[in-house]
Amino acid sequence: MAEPDTKLLIKTLVSPLVRYPDKIRIYESDKGKFHRFELTVDHRDVGRVIGRQGHVASALRTVIEGSRSRQSRQKKIRFTVNDYRH
Repeated sequence: MAEPDTKLLIKTLVSPLVRYPDKIRIYESDKGKFHRFELTVDHRDVGRVIGRQGHVASALRTVIEGSRSRQSRQKKIRFTVNDYRH
């Protein structure tokens, strides 16, 4: 089974949530125990992506973790939105 393009998945999930989808930037790094995805959106869209009490960001992380292969699940995902870690 092919590994999904996680960055494309994140962009596809986040684009309908924000008012300024052209300002979405996704950076990826793989260090230590974590596979890190840093999502940058327009400052006016941060609340939409994080959601109340972080529920939207938590749901995004769950979908991302579920889309990865079993082998790549050995590392935890760290998901950051405009320097807010969730």
